[in-house]
Amino acid sequence: MMKKKIISASKASLVLLLCQMLSALDVPLDLSQPPTITQQSPKDYIVDPRENIVIQCEAKGKPPPSFSWTRNGTHFDIDKDAQVTMKPNSGTLVINIMNGGKAEAYEGVYQCTARNERGAAISNNIVIRPSRSPLWTKEKLEPNQVREGDSLVLHCRPPVGLPPPIIFWMDNAFQRLPQSERVSQGLNGDLYFSNVQPEDTREDYICYARFNHTQTIQQKQPISVKVFSMDSLNDTIAANLSDTDIYGAKPVTERQPVLLTPTGSTSTKVELRGNVLLLECIAAGLPTPVIRWIKEGGELPANRTFFENFKKTLKIVDVSEADSGNYKCIARNTLGSAHHVISVTVKAAPYWITAPRNLVLSPGEDGTLICRANGNPKPDISWLANGVPIAIAPEDPSRKVDGDTIIFSQVQERSSAVYQCNASNEYGYLLANAFVNVLAEPPRILTAANKLYQVIADSPALLDCAYFGSPKPEIEWFKGVKGSILRGNEYVFHDNGTLEIPVAQKDSSGTYTCVARNELGKIQNEVQLEVKDPTMIIKQPEYKVIQRYGQVSFECIIKHDSTLLPTVIWLKDNGELPGDERFLVGKDNLTIMNVTDKDDGTYTCIVNTTLDSVSASAVLTVVAAPPTPAIIYARPNPPFDLELTGQLERSVELSWVPGDENNSPITNFVIEYEDGLHEPGVWHHQTEVPGTQTTVQLKLSPYVNYSFRVIAVNEIGRSQPSEPSEQYLTKSANPDENPPNVQGIGSEPDNLVITWESLTGFQSNGPGLQYKVSWRQKDVDDEWTSVIVANVSKYIVSGTPTFVPYEIKVQALNDLGYAPEPSEVIGHSGEDLPMVAPGNVQVHVINSTLAKVHWDTVPLKTVRGHLQGYKVYYWKVQSLSRRSKRHVEKKILTFRGNKTFGMLPGLEPYSSYKLNVRVVNGKGEGPASPDKVFKTPEGVPSSPSFLKITNPTLDSLTLEWGSPTHPNGVLTSYILKFQPINNTHELGPLVEIRIPANESSLILKNLNYSTRYKFYFNAQTSVGSGSQITEEAVTIMDEAGFLRPAVGAGKGYSEILFATSPVMHTVRPTFYKVQPLYPRIRNVTTAAAETYANISWEYEGPDHVNFYVEYGVAGSKEDWKKEIVNGSRSFFVLKGLTPGTAYKVRVGAEGLSGFRSSEDVFETGPAMASRQVDIATQGWFIGLMCAVALLILILLIVCFIRRNKGGKYPVKEKEDAHADPEIQPMKEDDGTFGEYSDAEDHKPLKKGSRTPSDRTVKKEDSDDSLVDYGEGVNGQFNEDGSFIGQYSGKKEKEPAEGNESSEAPSPVNAMNSFV
Repeated sequence: MMKKKIISASKASLVLLLCQMLSALDVPLDLSQPPTITQQSPKDYIVDPRENIVIQCEAKGKPPPSFSWTRNGTHFDIDKDAQVTMKPNSGTLVINIMNGGKAEAYEGVYQCTARNERGAAISNNIVIRPSRSPLWTKEKLEPNQVREGDSLVLHCRPPVGLPPPIIFWMDNAFQRLPQSERVSQGLNGDLYFSNVQPEDTREDYICYARFNHTQTIQQKQPISVKVFSMDSLNDTIAANLSDTDIYGAKPVTERQPVLLTPTGSTSTKVELRGNVLLLECIAAGLPTPVIRWIKEGGELPANRTFFENFKKTLKIVDVSEADSGNYKCIARNTLGSAHHVISVTVKAAPYWITAPRNLVLSPGEDGTLICRANGNPKPDISWLANGVPIAIAPEDPSRKVDGDTIIFSQVQERSSAVYQCNASNEYGYLLANAFVNVLAEPPRILTAANKLYQVIADSPALLDCAYFGSPKPEIEWFKGVKGSILRGNEYVFHDNGTLEIPVAQKDSSGTYTCVARNELGKIQNEVQLEVKDPTMIIKQPEYKVIQRYGQVSFECIIKHDSTLLPTVIWLKDNGELPGDERFLVGKDNLTIMNVTDKDDGTYTCIVNTTLDSVSASAVLTVVAAPPTPAIIYARPNPPFDLELTGQLERSVELSWVPGDENNSPITNFVIEYEDGLHEPGVWHHQTEVPGTQTTVQLKLSPYVNYSFRVIAVNEIGRSQPSEPSEQYLTKSANPDENPPNVQGIGSEPDNLVITWESLTGFQSNGPGLQYKVSWRQKDVDDEWTSVIVANVSKYIVSGTPTFVPYEIKVQALNDLGYAPEPSEVIGHSGEDLPMVAPGNVQVHVINSTLAKVHWDTVPLKTVRGHLQGYKVYYWKVQSLSRRSKRHVEKKILTFRGNKTFGMLPGLEPYSSYKLNVRVVNGKGEGPASPDKVFKTPEGVPSSPSFLKITNPTLDSLTLEWGSPTHPNGVLTSYILKFQPINNTHELGPLVEIRIPANESSLILKNLNYSTRYKFYFNAQTSVGSGSQITEEAVTIMDEAGFLRPAVGAGKGYSEILFATSPVMHTVRPTFYKVQPLYPRIRNVTTAAAETYANISWEYEGPDHVNFYVEYGVAGSKEDWKKEIVNGSRSFFVLKGLTPGTAYKVRVGAEGLSGFRSSEDVFETGPAMASRQVDIATQGWFIGLMCAVALLILILLIVCFIRRNKGGKYPVKEKEDAHADPEIQPMKEDDGTFGEYSDAEDHKPLKKGSRTPSDRTVKKEDSDDSLVDYGEGVNGQFNEDGSFIGQYSGKKEKEPAEGNESSEAPSPVNAMNSFV
């Protein structure tokens, strides 16, 4: 712990300065002057009747004054009373009581007069009364027998004493009786029980009266209280009544509150200003009532209101007239409430506003004596001259009395006198003496010549120049022998001649000359100033933990001014070090040998010089020797022993003792403060200091009731806060700052609303916070208009011109004065709607969806407000293609600032529009400009509204479509493109057809049977082609065969299969693959659906090239996404696309740098419900499955019959029976029909070569099982007639890229083909 304290000559000089300022008109005692009362007894003087009475009256003057006394208004001749003497050279009376005098004989009103040839001064009326402590009157006290739960009042009724005694209740053992919400003492001394309990039974309730003046205590006779509980009372009644009697006391019943004091529903109370107001309410009831206080029509004064005696007493200190009013106490318990209203009137004895002050004038000068006082009722002011009412005093032609002021003109030496001002009302009086001393004196300097002042650097220096002269001299200060007169903000010149240097530096040292001059002469005096370096402890003692019987050392290394001689003192627990040889004090350290438990404590190093003092402390903790327990790391214990020192108006020094750090060193301390005046209970962060520091200098604000607490922090966490320090209330001062965020904005065209952010109570710096609001019109030679307001943050100035600039400032003030001059801000009075519309509105159509509008700005004077911009209202009148009007939906675009043009995006092509322009300010919109008509040109149409493919046949499809929802012009034609798709998603040749715009359907003929086609369809205007819509469909095959499985081109493709026709085409779609002369990728074509797109291209170049597809969102700066194409195919399906999005795409070849196609852009279709057909619900599929099942059943029956007969199985006949060229295998390379091949050599077999020429099976082979045949396992017959295995419906695994086989599929294969 470290404490710093600087005691310099400047502080002593500051005290002297204040004294000199209070007596700045003191006349040197070697000059003639009227008497001045310097000391007197209090007005109400209560004396101890056992001791001598001393009535003080001291005065000064030249010549020395003589003294006389009056008693009860008549002259008091002290020479005739042997018991009364007057002290030599003094007016103080001593009345000898201890040698036979009686104090009662000297009761009365005394007044002292001090007189010399220049006037007479008088004292207050001093009322002498001996104190009295009479005995208690004897009375017979009956025992109090009370039923449990009832209320009780024990009366004290102390004897009337002077002054009134202090009352308290004790028992026979002189122990105070415990008090609570249930039992308490009233202001009159009585003891009140809201409800009695059995434990209240006792016989020694004793009331004591202590008379402090005579140091005596009087005792009342003990009071007995017996409480009967319900159980014991019932037992007593039962013992005295027969069994037939009905007996039994009622049980303890709860009762609602009833006021014991004061009685009735209302009462009155008169209190004097500045006194303490005490109001009391005590209630009976069960359960014990709780008391609450309110002020009707107002709030209880904050910071001056206190509750005592368990809230039964309301205490308001330093009352003023504003505290008058009705105060209500409310007593409440669970059963109800009772209340009492006390009407309080605050009167006031006279108090000074301006007390008269001594006046020193030179002959021929003018002056005034002012005597102003206030009170309730208003006091009467009367003047006396030399103790005589001025009306009957000798006349003085230079004097004129004007109420509370005496005016002096052209005074002469005979005008010297002492004047008394008396202000009185029914509650008291004030008396003040002030002399008028007429002198003609040249200046004199009262400060000793060549006086040396020494101060510490960075502290204030006060150089005295006490002076006197008549007329009053003027004072000037110089530095150095030939220095210029001192001026500037770095110096403060006081009225008493003192020069203050607020922050003295080393270069402030030197000689300073004070010059005093008036019309009678001039005089000067020199003083010396030396500024010293401050004393510092550069190495402080540190917190130590030492084991018992060890050795410890504390360091205290200092740095000081070389001309100052420091002394170092070590203290233990703020006392001297023990006189033990184990304590060794070195030059800069303290060593303790053989440490014991008694050495535990705080050690302080104090360094003193003649100008300052610093100190630092550290705590020594003595612990037991090993073994030590396991180390437990925890948050530190809270600091303690908080102490405030060095209290100044704007700073204080806080010190503390750290708590146990719990094996983790304290890293820092957090200091928090509470403002008990404005925000009680709320703690704010003040500052942080390192963990080695236990003292900090805190900067304070005025008019704050500070409490501080400290929190220690280590690596584990924060300690609990320390106990709060003592409170420190800083003095009030002018506000340091003005309210922020001052603005001036009108809410109506003829007003100006000035707003600001209110200061907090913390920022107010004193009571009575108000705001001075000032304004004047800018650029007009007007005076400032000001108004002072309180408790608001807004002021409205009415009757202003519309939207003119004003200079505005808001200054804070309180009861002590104003804040610094505030800065000015510019505001504007209220806005009104703009007066004119923009002119010369022109529209330039850029394209079919974008137009640019121009206009001329309006004159700023017609805006009548802050120009916020322009609004363009535009709406579509009609479409030029449809010539039909629709509901008008106006659109608004706002262009901020003083713009003269704007762009209108999102227009519909081939439409007629209207627009107008309006100017906008903070109030709203001005009138609209005349409507301007413009038209947009044609654009490309939207996609056709639908594309539907119906009536599929062997070689034709019917297409139906709807016109575009937005034609955006006159349609010229439709473009239809289509191409076949094989089972590997390869695209065939693309065919394009142009269709007249008035058509809505088309029949495509000469198509290939059982082939999937992809269609691309869009509309055209004269501008170009619109977005395309895509669809897929399949032609059907003949009815004799099975439906071929349609292989979809990707996810989401519609697959619609129909029953086949008897006619069957055998021509497959041809796909062209041409060897290029040089590598290139061209004709990139995109067919897009909702979430996928089929990308196809043409490639010319070497074989065995691996392709990749890159794509991304059109217009985006994101990197291209890359997909690798499997094999050397010339198409790819992009999946997972977003519906309704434009994409860019390009195709490249791996290994060929920069070898890629040009970009193509496509757009996915809008999201719509899937059109996939569930084939399991189709009639043709159900029929197919039934036919397959029936065929298998017949085959199994035939096999079973033949097996039972044991005959041969004619394989050849079976083959002939099922021979069908349409279901024979196709060659993989050319798609033509092939023959069965042997599994061994794959040589083609001739027709009929599978069996012997007699078309029978060899006998030795007839016993082979036909289970394998029926199961379809890949067994085979060799050329000798054994089974080949083709009848099972299974086939060899096809190559991944091979052509589709034309054999009839098994049910399993049929199902797989639709997956």
